[in-house]
Amino acid sequence: MDSALNDKTVLVTGASGGIGRALAEAFLGEGSRVALHGHGRFDELEAWAAALPDEVRARTLCLAADITDADAMEALVARVGEAWGRLDVCVANAGVWPPEDVPLHAMDPERFRRTVEIDLLGAAWTARAFLRLLAATGPRADGHGASLTFVGSTAGVFGERHHGDYAAAKSGLVGLTETLKHEIVDLDPYGRVNRVDPGWTVTHMARPALDRPGTIRRVTATMPLRQLARAKDIARTVLWMSSPALARHVTGQTVVVAGGMEGRLRWSPEEIDEDAVRARLRAD
Repeated sequence: MDSALNDKTVLVTGASGGIGRALAEAFLGEGSRVALHGHGRFDELEAWAAALPDEVRARTLCLAADITDADAMEALVARVGEAWGRLDVCVANAGVWPPEDVPLHAMDPERFRRTVEIDLLGAAWTARAFLRLLAATGPRADGHGASLTFVGSTAGVFGERHHGDYAAAKSGLVGLTETLKHEIVDLDPYGRVNRVDPGWTVTHMARPALDRPGTIRRVTATMPLRQLARAKDIARTVLWMSSPALARHVTGQTVVVAGGMEGRLRWSPEEIDEDAVRARLRAD
């Protein structure tokens, strides 16, 4: 099925990581020109891109910037516009997940602030830069609308115990999605804004937590599909949402890629005292 992405320009932020790398591979596989943003692991990103076949490497552009710096992100997007004339698809994927379990009352304010700066403000500055370039270039003449997709998290829907910073940042993307779906059509009548919320996904960022004994059993306990997502599962969903052919009438929507997750268990079966619960029912 033709995605109509073969002649489109795409920006993927956080392309050094697991989901970002899978996104890069997916869009390049569709024939898109892909700008790859990196920061902390930029050398790895450049090395990966340099090893691509010549034809594919000719359609890539590696750009470094601090996602929390609005001016830097605007300059990065401007470079994409200078190189390829316009930007059709933007995937705001860059983010962090501090692996240490810390309840809010014990959390260092700097950790909370840093997570929000990267995961929420970084996504906002990415979107802002993309929309500013769209305002300057205008919509495509062929009616293929621009697409902005945020990569969120199930933590933004269900919360995540001991990771309030991450949950708060990702929940902010809900408001951005609902707001920008209205604003983008002022710049492009067929422009779309959507969100993909992954659950537990096997990536470099999540692997240390998944390697802890018992974690996989716990995180799959509420999933009808008792398995973990792969980065390519997220990338394929984002690619579909970004396609002006396959998802041309989809905007303001969220696709959850989490095996049917409905929330995380607060108590294991061994921690529940059924007699105490029954006694409380009688008392009430």
